[in-house]
Amino acid sequence: MPITQRNPSPSRRSLLRALGAAAVLGGLAGCGVPAAYVRPGERAVTDTSAEDKRLTWANWPLYIDVDDHDPNRRPTLDAFEKRTGISVEYTEEINDNDEFFGKISPALMNHQQTGRDLIVMSDWMCARFVRLGWVQEMDRSGQPNVAKYLDPQLRSPAFDPGRTYTVPWQSGITGIAYDRRRLGREIRHVSDLWAKDLKGRVTLLSGLDEAFALLMQGNGVDITRWTAADFDTVCDQVERYVADGRIRRFTGNDYTKDLVSGDVLACQAYSGDVIQLQADNPHIRFVVPEEGAELWSDSLMIPDRARHKRNAERLVDHYYEPEVAAQLATWVNYVCPVPAAREVLAAAKDKDTAALAENPLIFPDAGMRQRLAIARDITSAERVEFAKRWNGIVGL
Repeated sequence: MPITQRNPSPSRRSLLRALGAAAVLGGLAGCGVPAAYVRPGERAVTDTSAEDKRLTWANWPLYIDVDDHDPNRRPTLDAFEKRTGISVEYTEEINDNDEFFGKISPALMNHQQTGRDLIVMSDWMCARFVRLGWVQEMDRSGQPNVAKYLDPQLRSPAFDPGRTYTVPWQSGITGIAYDRRRLGREIRHVSDLWAKDLKGRVTLLSGLDEAFALLMQGNGVDITRWTAADFDTVCDQVERYVADGRIRRFTGNDYTKDLVSGDVLACQAYSGDVIQLQADNPHIRFVVPEEGAELWSDSLMIPDRARHKRNAERLVDHYYEPEVAAQLATWVNYVCPVPAAREVLAAAKDKDTAALAENPLIFPDAGMRQRLAIARDITSAERVEFAKRWNGIVGL
């Protein structure tokens, strides 16, 4: 299976564009404002799943397998509908975490239905939903595949211990990408970005939530328990690098264009994007620095007052069957949250498909896993001031 089937979406790991309604609403939970926080007993409505065999699922563009000959068919989703009789209205309406938060937050604040039974958000945004009480606890007794096959490294992030409210859809790594042929040497450390021969040929991610963890790891910080002082240190460093002309610019996913053109020789990057770039240029490398890199997820959640909760839980569990997860992984090419899918791919007759089982950017090996960590999220109390400083540096 060619690994270029999916074009990287420029919006999946979105940047925090500016302070606005979403940031303000995110802070309300920390302030204890009753209008924002929803108590556990007020999150559910009568579940109509048994008699109403359907659900609505909102996801990002290009984030599910598509039939090679018919782009309107999604094989793994079609299989779920055929097996269960549940009809799924699948919408690719999430283009930015904050934008989608703003779209559905009025309904959630006012204890109203969003019209969606399942949504996919980046974990830093999932943390906001969990703090606000805007998502429902999933019934794991009806999700045996999740219980059995979820990657142990993803099972208990700080914002959702035990993954009570969220389940990873796909994961990825924020590390460093570089062009080995053009640079003429290896990159192994975050500090290598600031070498003299890279001056003005480096980009960093512009989104606060996307950028800060790797930079802290370069300073030897344990990102599972970083502090405000660690954040200030990173900001001081980046300000100096900007003043010295070491950073060419701050980017969203458009860093890929700079790397391909040669305008940039090294950059902060997402593992899934680099797999796509390597198909056309094998000299592009992705490195998890020796100091470590951030392991992140985009996760599934069931919003408050969803009318088809059980149907949504069944769909989530469907994607944790190793065979289904393997089929999805061959198309999406991000880190698969179901390690058991690796054995399924390894047994494939097609050589290209079988080769994916050995790709550490889809199935990280033990050595790489030791250097991966899930960053603690930015709390609502921290976000406004942190975003203000970071946005001032990157020009948002």
